[in-house]
Amino acid sequence: MSEPDLKQALTTYLQSGRDIMLWKLDGLSEYDARRPLTPTGTNLLGLVKHLAGVEAGYFGFVVGRPFPEPMSWWADDAEPNADMWATTDESRADVVDLYRRVWAHTDESVAALPLEHRGEVPWWPEERRRPTLHTLLVHVVAETHRHAGHADIVRESIDGSAGARESGSNLPSAEPGWWAGYRARLEDVARRLGGLPPLA
Repeated sequence: MSEPDLKQALTTYLQSGRDIMLWKLDGLSEYDARRPLTPTGTNLLGLVKHLAGVEAGYFGFVVGRPFPEPMSWWADDAEPNADMWATTDESRADVVDLYRRVWAHTDESVAALPLEHRGEVPWWPEERRRPTLHTLLVHVVAETHRHAGHADIVRESIDGSAGARESGSNLPSAEPGWWAGYRARLEDVARRLGGLPPLA
């Protein structure tokens, strides 16, 4: 595969993950976009904010093309996990717009640099600290889709919305009754094999 084709393939998968992340925010109230739904506080808007910082770092100062806007959660005195939630001063539009500006910067960096260009990731172990742009793209595609999976589960727990894309579901059925029966079947199997009595 040629370098332009490989870049295109990787950025297509990256954009797919980005689009999923923003789609998961569509139609939600301010509360639901921000509410923590796991014991570690995972929330949809925070995931988007985190991914904006991920891309700005890896395709910014890591590769020698710093993203031009400061990010408060990168400050030495920032509180732990500051990149994983939006403050009262950060609107949903602010976070989404930042993510889109970061995309543009990432896309410019990828276009400007060869895949063999080496960056420096100070928080990676010494033996892996000088990855290529190719490695960084694979890493960020994987991280984006990992968080898209988190977003799938968080959004489903809010209002039942599920699936990978707005344009057409990748799920086997849209019928609530089918899913209720399917879930009950899985619960029954889990209980039987776990040594628990069946549900009444």
